[in-house]
Amino acid sequence: MDLAPAALVGPLLMLLSYVALGWLAAQRLKLDPRPIATLLVYLIAPFTIFRALMNGGPTPDYLLLTLALFILASLMALVVQRVTRHRFSEQEAALLAFSSGTGNTGYFGLPIALILLPPEGVTLYLFCMLGINIYEFTVGFYLSARGRFSVRESLIKISRLPLIYAFLLALLLSAFKITLPAGVMNSLAVFPATYTLLGMMIIGMTLSQVTLTAWDTRFVATCVGLRYLMWPLAMLVAVLTLQWVAPLSTELALALLLLGVVPMAANVVVVAMELGIQPQKGALAVLVTTLLAPLLIPLYLGLMLRLTGLG
Repeated sequence: MDLAPAALVGPLLMLLSYVALGWLAAQRLKLDPRPIATLLVYLIAPFTIFRALMNGGPTPDYLLLTLALFILASLMALVVQRVTRHRFSEQEAALLAFSSGTGNTGYFGLPIALILLPPEGVTLYLFCMLGINIYEFTVGFYLSARGRFSVRESLIKISRLPLIYAFLLALLLSAFKITLPAGVMNSLAVFPATYTLLGMMIIGMTLSQVTLTAWDTRFVATCVGLRYLMWPLAMLVAVLTLQWVAPLSTELALALLLLGVVPMAANVVVVAMELGIQPQKGALAVLVTTLLAPLLIPLYLGLMLRLTGLG
């Protein structure tokens, strides 16, 4: 497995070029990123997840991984919310809670997974990633909405999220062993690429509106700590614990470790934009953690592989 920084240069430059493209589009074409955020949340993300589930053929073991990552992400977010709500403003604490339960597992992590993992490992990674994605649009979305809306309003917003129904529909079709025609699946293939492109572009669009007053060292430092200290430690403990309980496949261990070292989720900006909670601060924090990724991912993975006896 190639952990050299050179292996990450291509995916990183591609993703950063999408951010730059979004910045340029907002600057020159005066595009408003808010409708694009709404499009991602209510249309593109649901179709992307639905297609991934229909392609992956969910099994009980795979869905157990999804459930485990959903529970882990939710618990992390709830703990962070409790710790930060008296130390940050209400909206900042909501954004920190949301971001603490997720990472850029799709836009950034998936291209890296395709480089570092065999096909079986990529499948395991996808179902782990799905658990985090479901967290984003359920518990995470609720915690974010609570930074601005009442409990009732927040629950209403969640009930209107199509991703939940896309997930349930995919599970229902799978339970009845119903497969979609090849033509339909091929037509859905456009959504994952669109998901990545627009998800990264919206960071650039938001950054185009950022002023120096939006920089908050304490907020950004907290985001970096949550992403590059809490998550790597949690995934390392998870892998060591699973190894102690029962034999753990190398592919699953690598998938879990990779989930722990990706940068902050671009969906932090998407959700913040949709709910109107500090999107500029979120965009700056996402950019900082993404720029740190090519330095920290090889370092962290190399260290954790040695600690788990896989390196």
